[in-house]
Parts: sequence; structure tokens; C-alpha cells
Amino acid sequence: MQPIPTFDAILAQLPRHVTKLKTLREVVLANLAMIGEIPSPTFGEEARVRFLRQRFSECGLESSADQAGNGIGVLPGQVGKRNILLVGHADTIFSGKVDHTITIQETQVLGPGVADNSLGLAALASLPDLLDALGIRLKSNLILMGGVRSLGRGNLEGLRFFLANNKMPIHYGVCVEGVQLGRLSLDSLGMKRGEINCSVSDEYDWTRFGVTSAIVTLNEVINRMIEIPVPRRPRTNIFMGSIEGGKSFNTVAMKATLGFEIRSEDGEVVEQIAQQIQDIAAEVSSRSDADVTVDIFASRQVGGIAFGHPLARHARGVLTALKLEPRSRPSTSELAAFLDQRIPAITIGLTKGERVNDLLESIAIEPIFTGLAQLIGILLAIDEGLCDEY
Repeated sequence: MQPIPTFDAILAQLPRHVTKLKTLREVVLANLAMIGEIPSPTFGEEARVRFLRQRFSECGLESSADQAGNGIGVLPGQVGKRNILLVGHADTIFSGKVDHTITIQETQVLGPGVADNSLGLAALASLPDLLDALGIRLKSNLILMGGVRSLGRGNLEGLRFFLANNKMPIHYGVCVEGVQLGRLSLDSLGMKRGEINCSVSDEYDWTRFGVTSAIVTLNEVINRMIEIPVPRRPRTNIFMGSIEGGKSFNTVAMKATLGFEIRSEDGEVVEQIAQQIQDIAAEVSSRSDADVTVDIFASRQVGGIAFGHPLARHARGVLTALKLEPRSRPSTSELAAFLDQRIPAITIGLTKGERVNDLLESIAIEPIFTGLAQLIGILLAIDEGLCDEY
């Protein structure tokens, strides 16, 4: 029987892993380009998942799709008593109408969604080849998953479905995001995301004094939301992220929509603010000739692993050994679905990126290999039982 590697031994190998991974640059970038050029809006991820499964099969993995549409590849472990799930969300915020051309330059890659989250999926597609090149065989089963319906109205439906219905018990989870390198999320913020929709009846008498419009009415809602007291402790924010309404300069806006999100370290505060917004919408609707409704379509519960949990401690050790500064900030990512099932999990980033969620989104190439070595170091620590609570 081979001796169990110590954590120091795992850390000592990380610089060698970075050097070796750089020789596999073309593998990673080819997967990134092919994945990134497949449009994958939320609820329309089928083509990207199909390609991911094809890559899993080509690497010799057992590949499948569950009833939710998640793309899954299983790399059996030498022992197979434990299961580690690596998940990257397959959807992006960009519609299929957007030009998804990926441009690979000497030092960076540009294109919509390369950071969020084509690189995360490319890492999963490349990982079997990377582990083989490094001569690493895990004892645990490694489950690689491209999760569908994660963003926006998707509300993590793909991962939630998998965790609720998968027959293989998941012992640890790692959420793989393209950016930012150094990110180490251990806990999930409480969150509610939704839209406020305002509409004016076609039968409204526009000759009346005090002519209104959906935009004017929605503006009243916004002004009232700004007045909601937002505590500094627990840290809380109300984001008004998008607004849409009207058709032209000289026509009355019949409809208007505000996209918003509430985030807080305290789940009760999220509930209280959500109720206040509901009350504001109802009052404005009753005092105007417009119909104002609130549609909350996504939520997260507060939770996470402790800062001193062995998984968190060893992950920080890996990042520090790679000369990265761990940034432990709460997340609203896939982490929440793991925490709902009481599965120890973390979220990490793979490289540095700029203009994230912009059409000119870009990522740096050189740090990717440090990010991949980070992922492999964390996997080895989990695989050797170093992250178990006793």
C-alpha cells in the first residue's frame, strides 16, 4: 500500500504541476474556443452540453445527461468509496443572437462568456487529460458536471435537480468559475432576485390631467425603494440592475420593467426587504392607474462552511503555496445548492478577467495554469481525506 501523501508533499508538487500544465496550453485553449463559440443562454444550453459530453467520452469517461439536461462525466477512482463533484455552469447571460466568436491572442482570450463561464467548462473538459499528463490517479470517483439553468430565472435548477436525484452520494463539491483567481467562497449570501413589472391599460384616458406612463409609475416605485433602510451590519444591498420600458420618444410607455436583487448576510433581512418591496408595489398600484406586480424568481439561503473547516483551511493552504492571496467572500453561485444539502463545498476562480459580462469580456492566459494547479491541489487534499471533519 502506498503511503498517504502529506499536505506538505502535495504543496511541494504544485510548482511542478504549473510547469507541466503550461505544456498542455493548446488542449485547454482548444476546449475553451470550441465551448465558447457555442451559444448557451439559460434554458438553451443543449448544444454546449452535448459538446461537453462528447469531450468526456473522448477522454474515456462514462458520459450521460440527466432529466434536467446536465452534462455529466464520471472518472472512476481507484477505490471509489467517495465522490467529489466538480460543477461549472453551462449557461451564459448572452443570447444566441450574439456573435460568439472567440479570439485567442498571445496573452489573452476575448469573447462573450469566456470568463463566465466558458473557461470553467473548458477546465472540466480538459481535466481528465491534465490528470493523466501529471500521472495523477485519484482514489475517489470524480464527477464532472456542466450544470444547466443556473443563472437568472434558472435559479440553480440543474444542480439542485442533480443533488436531489443523483444516486451517488456526494461527499464534497467544488464550483469552478473562470474568474477571479484567488477567489475562495465558503458561504452563500441570502438572496432574492426578481422583476417589478408596471403596465398601463390600453383603455386609459390620456386626456386626463396628470398624464402618467408606465415609466413614470415605475420611477415612483424606484424612489420608494431607495428610501428602504439598508443595514450595514449585517451587510446588505439592494441592486437595481436593469430597466426597460417604452418604444420611442413620442409614444407613451405602456409597459416598464425593473430587474432587482436583494443580498444580505442575514436571511431574515432579505425576507423583510422583499416584503417591503411587495408592499411598495401594491401601494403604488392602488394609488395609480397602473398595474404594478412583483415577480421573484430566484433565491438563495444563507449558509456555508466555517472558516476553520478543514476544506477551507487546506484550500487556503493551496492558494498560498501558489503565491495567491485567498479572498474569502460570500457568493450567490452554485455553492448555495451544495449548502442546502449540507455538502461541504467551495467556489474557486481560475484566472484574471476584465469586462466580465460584457461583449468584450477577456481573460488572461498565463494565470490559467496556476488556477488549474490550484484546482488539482485542492482535489488531492480532498482525495487524501485531509479535508474531512473528525
